[in-house]
Amino acid sequence: MSTQEHHNHEGHEHHEHEERHERRSRSQNPSGVWMPVSIIVAALVIAAAVIFGPRLAGGNQGTAGAAGQQPQQQAAGQPAQQVNINNVKTAGEPFIGSPNAPVTIAYWSDFQCPFCDQFETQTLPTIIKNYVDTGKVKIVFKDLQFLGPDSQTAGLIGRAIWSTDPSAYFKWRTYMFDHQGQENGGWASKQNLLSIVSDVGLNANQINNLITKNQSTYQAEIDADKQEGASMGIDSTPSFVIGTQLIVGAQPLSVFTQAIDNQLQTAGK
Repeated sequence: MSTQEHHNHEGHEHHEHEERHERRSRSQNPSGVWMPVSIIVAALVIAAAVIFGPRLAGGNQGTAGAAGQQPQQQAAGQPAQQVNINNVKTAGEPFIGSPNAPVTIAYWSDFQCPFCDQFETQTLPTIIKNYVDTGKVKIVFKDLQFLGPDSQTAGLIGRAIWSTDPSAYFKWRTYMFDHQGQENGGWASKQNLLSIVSDVGLNANQINNLITKNQSTYQAEIDADKQEGASMGIDSTPSFVIGTQLIVGAQPLSVFTQAIDNQLQTAGK
């Protein structure tokens, strides 16, 4: 599985729809006089693709394809849609690092997303060691909980933990991804998630009571993150904004270090 893949259900559904449409088209088998006409039309279409294809293809760079295809890596060139970390809401959001770090990374994730798990377990620890722990980077965690009710529940628990014990948030988050199960396979049910809360030394009853009391507030915060991401063209996880660069997918570490170093250089750090 490529490290550049990301989670985008809309692309997957669109791909399946196209395949079904193609199968229906092939099942309609014109005969007689229509067959030569179809061959001629096909030849004209191919000729047009050869002539105009290269010019048309350039307009699609930076868009995510169907599931299983590699998304365009947008940190190296112009982003598909203009983003700026200065326009991202960070106040009140869960974060790690120095509040005054010269570089801020906004990171949209879903707790059930396997590519978020890949980033969190394989890439994030090095970023933390080299940049967060040295005071150069602050990482702000944004919700894009779109993979079903279990993802929503995980998002609510995260908000409750942040509101009552911010110092425990990242420990819980790390445990979540270290023990991630199959998407919508039951591992992220509310009962199991509250057990995880206990496993990291938090009071599960307190967290559950906070969710009961403040669910509408926490859900509004989760929805706001999703809407904010959508306004910048973010519809899949994991997605990141670093400076004016949009990075989509569990990209290699070098992609992130280049983007961070560029911002540190701009800040004179």
